[in-house]
Amino acid sequence: MDLPHILVVDDEPINLAIISEYLKSLDVRVSLANDGGEAWELLDTNPDDFDVVLLDRMMPVMTGMEVLEKVSNHPTLKKCPVIMQTAMAEESEVLEGINAGAYYYLTKPFEKEKLISIVNAALRDRESSRALQVDLDASARATTNTHHAEFSFRTLQEARDLAALVTQMCQNSKVNIMALSELFINAVEHGNLEITYDEKTLLNNDGRWEQEVENRLQQEQYKDREVIVVFTCDESGCHITIKDEGRGFIWQHYLTISPERVTDNHGRGIALAADSGFDKIEYRGCGNEVYLFMAS
Repeated sequence: MDLPHILVVDDEPINLAIISEYLKSLDVRVSLANDGGEAWELLDTNPDDFDVVLLDRMMPVMTGMEVLEKVSNHPTLKKCPVIMQTAMAEESEVLEGINAGAYYYLTKPFEKEKLISIVNAALRDRESSRALQVDLDASARATTNTHHAEFSFRTLQEARDLAALVTQMCQNSKVNIMALSELFINAVEHGNLEITYDEKTLLNNDGRWEQEVENRLQQEQYKDREVIVVFTCDESGCHITIKDEGRGFIWQHYLTISPERVTDNHGRGIALAADSGFDKIEYRGCGNEVYLFMAS
């Protein structure tokens, strides 16, 4: 199996050297580009070859924002996570990058631990996206013309499998399987298993998130909890309700990626869903139930 491939783009040779040295602690391949034009040539020539792009914002020939726009509009590259690195920490600048598709951000100067944490988060998302696409292709062969169905699940893998199935049942190319999977997984980890935001940050730093999920699934207070998904398709479109058995959360804080959380190693799932093409996302009650609607 090929190692994940990271493209690092920066017009400062010293920054390329530092980042390359930091990345030696990961099992990855690293390619370097000295400006945006060189980066885009590499990406456009080999769009399937890269797993993460670590992109400087201010560069000659083509800026990081210009490269990001091209990546976001490319049918293959748009699935490749982009980590925007910049010395510009102004909220407006950060929000501009987020709105253009940079769900990961590093503000200079950054420490090695922060860089590794964000790169690992982007690599996990890239791996999940590819695995979900495989599941989606497989479920396409088993999907019938379903108008109503109810499902229950407990585990992360069951959440991913069901996301692929429900995406196919929607029969709508606009449905984002990654966003749906994130909402299903949130219902397991943050809902039923009550892993807090801060706890997940620490677990990701230590590489113990999935292990902790598995541990809690066996614990007495959580082992019988299920996530219920109700799917209905009618003339207006597809309706999906996701309900967990947790205590809920303050969901309003997570509908967008705030500048304060932009360098965290997780916390993008709900914002991704809100920005992924669903015509309506509505959290209900204490936040342990979410309703999604996709018009026909």
